[in-house]
Amino acid sequence: MGNFLAGKVVAVTGAGRGIGRAVALAAAAEGARVVVNDYGVSIDGASPTSEIAEGIVKEIEAAGGEAVAVADDVSTMAGGQRVVDVAVESYGRLDGVVCVAGILRERMLFNMSEEEWDPVVATHLKGTFTVFRAASAVMRQQRAGTLIGFTSGNHQGSVSQANYSAAKGGIISLVRSAALGLHKYGVTANAVAPVARTRMSANVPMELAEIGEPEDVAALVVYLLSDRAKEQRITGQVYTVAGAKIAVWAQPRELRAAYASGGGWTPERIAEFLPGSVGVDPMPMLLQLERMEEAARDRARPNAR
Repeated sequence: MGNFLAGKVVAVTGAGRGIGRAVALAAAAEGARVVVNDYGVSIDGASPTSEIAEGIVKEIEAAGGEAVAVADDVSTMAGGQRVVDVAVESYGRLDGVVCVAGILRERMLFNMSEEEWDPVVATHLKGTFTVFRAASAVMRQQRAGTLIGFTSGNHQGSVSQANYSAAKGGIISLVRSAALGLHKYGVTANAVAPVARTRMSANVPMELAEIGEPEDVAALVVYLLSDRAKEQRITGQVYTVAGAKIAVWAQPRELRAAYASGGGWTPERIAEFLPGSVGVDPMPMLLQLERMEEAARDRARPNAR
C-alpha cells in the first residue's frame, strides 16, 4: 500500500464496478479510508442490490484497507446526504468525494421518452449535486476538501444520448461553479472525462483510437484528491485520461465578437454581417459524423470495392 492519500477519508459513488471500483480500490491502496457507494443497479438503472457495494468493501478489507458500504440511491437528496453522513459518522471527517455513478438509456432525441430522460439526468447530474451539496457543507467547516465529478467527451454532443450528454455538460458547469463558490473555503473541484473499457463504453458505436483501463483513470483521480494537486492550485479543470494520454479541456470563452454601428442589429444586418465577421466554431463531433456518413455512402456505392 502507498501513502499518497494517507489519513484521508474519500467517498466514491458508483464504486461497485468499472471506474468507480478502480477509484475506490486505488484510494484505499494509497491509504484512504473509503466510503463505497453503489446502488447496485444494471446499466439502465434497474434491479438495485446492496451486495455490490458490500463486495468492494470486502476487497478493500482483504487488502488491508478500511472501508464502509452505502447502498443508497444518490439521485435523491437523502441518498447523497447519507453518503456524507456515513463518512463523518464512521471516520470523523470527509476529505474527498468522487461521483462516478451513472446509467444509460439510449434513444434518438425525437423518440426519447420522459422515462428515458429523467433517470439518466437524475443519476448523473442530480446524483453529483446531492453528494457535492452535502460534502461541501462539511468541507466548508473543515476549510479543506476535494470534489470530483465525472463527465464525458460526449458533453460535446451525442447522436443518440441527448440525456447523457446534457447531464455530462451540466456536471462540468456544476464543477466550475463549485470551484468558484468554494475557493475561499479551501475546497477544490475538478471533473474527469475518462475513456476506458467499462460496461458503459462497451456499446460505443465507433472504434476509439485512444482508450485505456479503469486503473488509468483511478491514478488521475488519486492525484486530484491529494495534497499535491491542491498545492499546485488545480481547481475548476476538466481532464481526459485515455490510456497513456492525459489532456485538459479549454475553459469556455468567447471566440470572436463584432459590434453594430449606428442603429443596432436587425435580422437583415445580422444575415449580412455574421457569416463573415463572427462566423462559426466548427463542431468536432459533427465533422467526425460527416466523415463517417461519407464513408458509409462510399461503401454503399455499387462500384465500391
